[in-house]
Amino acid sequence: MKRLASPRIPVERTKIGSSKHLPYLLIVPICVLSFVLVLYPITQDIWISLTDKTLGDKIGTKVNFVGLHNYVGLVHNSSYLASVRITTLYAIINVFCSVGAGLGTALLVNRRFRGRGGVRALLTAPWAFPDVASVIIFIWILNSAFGIIGVVSQYLPFDTSGGWLTSSPYAFISIIGMSMWKTFPFYSIVFLSALQGVPEDLLEAATVDGAGPFERFRAVTLPSIKPTLYLLELLAFIFAFRQFSMIYLTTGGGPERDTETLVVSVYNTAFKFYDYALSSAIGVTGLAITFLVALVYLILQSRAAKRDFR
Repeated sequence: MKRLASPRIPVERTKIGSSKHLPYLLIVPICVLSFVLVLYPITQDIWISLTDKTLGDKIGTKVNFVGLHNYVGLVHNSSYLASVRITTLYAIINVFCSVGAGLGTALLVNRRFRGRGGVRALLTAPWAFPDVASVIIFIWILNSAFGIIGVVSQYLPFDTSGGWLTSSPYAFISIIGMSMWKTFPFYSIVFLSALQGVPEDLLEAATVDGAGPFERFRAVTLPSIKPTLYLLELLAFIFAFRQFSMIYLTTGGGPERDTETLVVSVYNTAFKFYDYALSSAIGVTGLAITFLVALVYLILQSRAAKRDFR
């Protein structure tokens, strides 16, 4: 007996071409924004650093190509070398202070106590404040006439009569304190998230073995959060290296350029001395330094990961 063929149900075919190219179409806006907001400005800055362009030139003024003349001049520029030293010192101290304060507060609020949620929320307040508002608060606090720290400092064994923001080395100490207060909540939140991944069974086993809080932190907690710690140290260095608003709004790079970091030097060179090409060269060197630091970090992290894998 001959079997009747069952009717075929038409199946709607999807457009293979569209599904194949959809991921590439979705990243087009990101690539365009990255080019317009990142790659093009960097390329333009590098080109300007190789010319003699000055700020305020008339339209149509010829810009001459001078090659590495601006970079050679920076090598013999004492103000630039001082800015590199100040920026590096500021970044290193900020890494230790901000990341250390973030780790310490994260360990404290990670414990169980009444009102822990409110304390965690309050901890994010400095990070949420705008830089301008934070600067106004610190200028008021450090004022020698009516500020809290300004009044208390009269009873300190060292002389601060010149003002915390207008005398050296107190201006540098002040911007370190402001930067630490502003940035440590971010690191604390990240550390707090990393602490949630520390194995509880290992902590309990260490406690049963008689390990104290310091031993448990060194043997269990620290190895678990070490990748996060290294990453935050790199981010803290980069953030400190490009800090501008809080330094410029409080000291402007003074007194006598004792707080003039590379970013502040870029601004002053461009908008005070109108040397746009030299300011671009300073900016490019700052970018190169942060890139080299990040590259060294990635190499060391890769080698450490290989050792741990073995």
